[in-house]
Amino acid sequence: MDPQTLAAAGIPALGWALHGGLLLRRLATARRDPLTGLHTRAGWTARADHLMSKHPGALVLLVDLDDFKAINDTHGHAAGDAVLTATADRLTTWCGRHGIAARLGGDEFAAIVTDPAHTPGLLALRAALEQPVTHLGHVLRVSASVGHCHRDHLPVPLLTDALSAADASMYAAKGHGRRNTR
Repeated sequence: MDPQTLAAAGIPALGWALHGGLLLRRLATARRDPLTGLHTRAGWTARADHLMSKHPGALVLLVDLDDFKAINDTHGHAAGDAVLTATADRLTTWCGRHGIAARLGGDEFAAIVTDPAHTPGLLALRAALEQPVTHLGHVLRVSASVGHCHRDHLPVPLLTDALSAADASMYAAKGHGRRNTR
């Protein structure tokens, strides 16, 4: 094959390779929340489902920030973004090497920890989430309701069932006032 024919054949292949690379990067970006860097619901669910099937001691958490709308309404969306980012950092730190966290949307977060014995515990998570956030000289009070479910407490160890149980636990915590964990 002469060099001109080879070059003519190679140009479309190069274009498809570049296009494929861009699509892969977009897919990876779609699975990460641009504000917090955490997994999105789609990215987290696939990984969490896999971890649930492999780790009998897994712990699933749902976290919902209490009165988050008031922060946005009073201090603006940039302050709300600062609270969301701080919450993401605190949840990621708490999970450590044994878990992954996600921002499911709005002010709702999720996490799965494969070996809860290697985390500081739910009271430590609550204490971390309650730390105030400083934004533009304002100290923002933060609280969260945390619900959890241990995989081994489920009759059928499915992520959807664990999330439902954690959601019920979280709303029970909300029913007992701010700054609660159930």
